[in-house]
Amino acid sequence: MELKKLTLQDKSIAYIDKGSGKPIVLLHGFCGSSQYWEHVIPALSADYRVIAPDLPGHGQSDPLEGNSTIENIADQLKSLIDKLNLPKVTMFGHSLGGYITLAFVEKYSGQFNGYSLIHSTAFPDSEEAKKGRLANIEKVNQSGIYSLIDGLVPKLFSPENQDENYVGEAMEIGYTTSAEGAIDALNAMKDRPDHNLVLEASTLPVLLIAGEQDQIIPSDKTFSVSKANIKQSLIKDSGHMSMYENPSDLISAIQNFLSTL
Repeated sequence: MELKKLTLQDKSIAYIDKGSGKPIVLLHGFCGSSQYWEHVIPALSADYRVIAPDLPGHGQSDPLEGNSTIENIADQLKSLIDKLNLPKVTMFGHSLGGYITLAFVEKYSGQFNGYSLIHSTAFPDSEEAKKGRLANIEKVNQSGIYSLIDGLVPKLFSPENQDENYVGEAMEIGYTTSAEGAIDALNAMKDRPDHNLVLEASTLPVLLIAGEQDQIIPSDKTFSVSKANIKQSLIKDSGHMSMYENPSDLISAIQNFLSTL
């Protein structure tokens, strides 16, 4: 899909801008890009204006200056949304994108009509997960981005979907991530805070989406808070990547949520 580019604070950010109507923002996961959403955007853009950025250091976007945090990535996206003159949006964050969504909600809740976490969680990294982030940083430093992607991407998909062509598509997208962008994101994820209080305090409409076969973030980690304003959706036949593994059910969950706003 065609990418547009803007320069924000001397950093280029690439994004898809397709359709018209109420704006929705799609944030991809770690070592992904806006192209993760290529099977989802055509259906959603029939009724909505879809903005899907490449996160810093991913795809065709520049890394941020200095040490990235989940919060300053959210700040850059706030600048993008302001530049595009979008007074209120509905944001859908996949994995890393969900961590950013929660940071965005914490800082700028007035910017939202509602928001969603897709295969993501409000919990911080465990000590074991933090060690894994550090090991992956060392892997990138020692062996480069290809080594990281080759080990990471197959784990994102359910065992039943390992041989599908879209696994290769996701790997090709992952290879476009810069080493600096991957390391920045790993550090940002490692140091992110517990955002369950954000979910608990939020009065906005929320959609939590989990994959039935997700080996990265199991559904109990996604469905961490139960409230009247929080809807839950479990995607069948999917691991961590329902936008590839079961896009029709993901689209339906998103459309049903949007129709209630």
